[in-house]
Amino acid sequence: MEFGQRTIREDSPYECTKRRIVEVLRHSSVPEDFEHGFNTLKWVKRIMPEADVLMEIAALGHDIERAIEEKKVRREDFPDYEAFKDAHAKNSADIVRSIMQECGWDEQSIGKVARMVRLHETGGDEEADILRDADALSFFDVNLPYYFQRHDLAEVERRCRWGYSRISPSLRYLVKEMRYSNEQLNRLVNNL
Repeated sequence: MEFGQRTIREDSPYECTKRRIVEVLRHSSVPEDFEHGFNTLKWVKRIMPEADVLMEIAALGHDIERAIEEKKVRREDFPDYEAFKDAHAKNSADIVRSIMQECGWDEQSIGKVARMVRLHETGGDEEADILRDADALSFFDVNLPYYFQRHDLAEVERRCRWGYSRISPSLRYLVKEMRYSNEQLNRLVNNL
């Protein structure tokens, strides 16, 4: 199977892991989760065309815990939004780690992916920063219209400001180029 520039065996740890992550995302109760995983991967590839298979797995699986109801962390269980997002990142990293172990990856590769997923909300090194940026850009690209349907305007504005602040300053212009069918969203994004 061809993916990017690499030839990958159908039974490889990569294919096993990708298949398992996609299957989980496909059954998420959050309607945008499946598209968001692939869109985050698209943004990773745009920011870092030479991204390796480990970064691809981290991009696809970075929010996997949201798709597993019995493992999903709940905002109301945390004192603030940062604590909630930290628990979300840790939980997703643990789930991806488990999937990679079951698919036969070496511990070094597992640790690298788990670290990227664990840091995807905050960044912390080059790869985690790229994943953070790609995730935040994908929120604006895919998730925002869904978020707007589920929340009041004040919450949408708060979430947009938080998400925009996460993006590296050199990439923020990409958000300003995005357009929505809802004019209220266009105004909100233009005013960030």
